[in-house]
Amino acid sequence: MDRRIQKSRQAIMDAFMRLMSEKDFESMTINQIAEEANVNRGTVYLHFADKYDLRDQCVEAQLNQLQLSCMPEEGLVLLTSKTALLRTFEYLEQHASFYSIMLTSKGSAVFRNQLETMFRQSLSTVSISLDRELNRDITVQFLISAGVGLLEWWITRSMPYPPSVMVEHYWKLLNRFQLQMFEENSVLK
Repeated sequence: MDRRIQKSRQAIMDAFMRLMSEKDFESMTINQIAEEANVNRGTVYLHFADKYDLRDQCVEAQLNQLQLSCMPEEGLVLLTSKTALLRTFEYLEQHASFYSIMLTSKGSAVFRNQLETMFRQSLSTVSISLDRELNRDITVQFLISAGVGLLEWWITRSMPYPPSVMVEHYWKLLNRFQLQMFEENSVLK
């Protein structure tokens, strides 16, 4: 992609994020985004179909960067690797303004759904062994909700604990959950 095109695209995305921190997504217009980016309205439409496409592409770009930054090693899976979890929390801490804006805006459901999809894809590569009484779909949804919910809580509360503390505690909770499942399996046999 030509550098000028990249610069315009990035300026539009940056302007969008600045406006998201100031106003409600629904009330935002393409004209306001163009003005904030110092480009004309037509330039915005060259890159994005509408403001929804712009939002979706901003979110997708950030989540792709999150994945690339946090799980560069083959075989690392977000919810099953302590290293990947720590990288994730550290990355989120460094990019807190974006994630805070996306999780606290009215469009947060879209962002949260995309985060859940990322977690789901991460878990789909892992073998989860369950006893006959536990439903795989319910267990996977529980793990996804716990992970996304914890990240959301941490970010929207202005990160009250450092990443290392969050990861240690979350890891202990995951291990207790697995241990409890194992103990229940032993009792049932």
